[in-house]
Amino acid sequence: MTARIGLLTPVVVQHPRTAAAWERDVLACPDVGGALLAIARAADDLGYHHLTCSEHVAVPAPIAAERGATYFDPVATLSFLASATRRVRLATNVVVIGYHHPLALAKTYGTLDLLSGGRVILGIGVGSLEEEFDLLGAEFAERGAVADEAIAALRAAWGRAVPRHEGPRFAFTDFVVEPHAPRTTVPLWIGGRTRRSLRRAVAHGTGWAPFGLGPQELTRLWTSVERPDDLDLVLQIPPLDPLGDPDGSRAHLRTADAVGATAVNASLVATSAAHHLAQMAALRELTPERFETTVHDLTGHRPDRPARSPLERNPP
Repeated sequence: MTARIGLLTPVVVQHPRTAAAWERDVLACPDVGGALLAIARAADDLGYHHLTCSEHVAVPAPIAAERGATYFDPVATLSFLASATRRVRLATNVVVIGYHHPLALAKTYGTLDLLSGGRVILGIGVGSLEEEFDLLGAEFAERGAVADEAIAALRAAWGRAVPRHEGPRFAFTDFVVEPHAPRTTVPLWIGGRTRRSLRRAVAHGTGWAPFGLGPQELTRLWTSVERPDDLDLVLQIPPLDPLGDPDGSRAHLRTADAVGATAVNASLVATSAAHHLAQMAALRELTPERFETTVHDLTGHRPDRPARSPLERNPP
């Protein structure tokens, strides 16, 4: 197995232990959007599998120094990046599903999936910040059960203008959701580090995105549950430095391969936006077999040219 490489989008999430000084500088500059677009376009051109954006609405001030306080909104961010790209996938890493009604997610990300040509990957997590749940009026104690039903309800809504679901927490019928995702198989990557999260991925998702697990514990969990052969294993790996430490970068990727990863979320060691772009290109040169050359989407456009509008495809 050779894991595909997705990029942990810099700047949009700034954890105190991992964010580089240049990311903080970019955030303070007037053209932060331009810097992000340059990275997104490079990812698109080089054949990276996906870009990411996480979700926190508001982080409690007492723990902001530990958890970080900068979390760009994933819908706004991925929509912005989608407008400048044509093939790189757009992944949430992750959306806290308990903060949203499943039909709101179906509408929001279904619209993005439609506009982007079928490029959304919805990463979903249960969440852990009780204060944030309380702030948003969301249910914390039963968040696992809420997530299980919300994911099932969301799957019932993908690709359907009039979705139907009947459950103890969510029930809907005879409501039209337009626009909606054109696909009934929008990828769902379930985040978590427990056997329950893996079982949730097996039952409802197309992939499992664990975090904070060593190789032995990861392998133990991954092999402890009966699962479909095509279930993705999406790993976050240590930062890569293809220009400064190509052998170490290869080793991190081989470790991910060894435990069965089908995709990785990679961050890159960098001292500036320009250095980050150079690292992106160097990683592509270091391990080209992990990168894509062609991506087919639902609109039928070629990835090497801008998407055509309906009028261009069907002139009057």
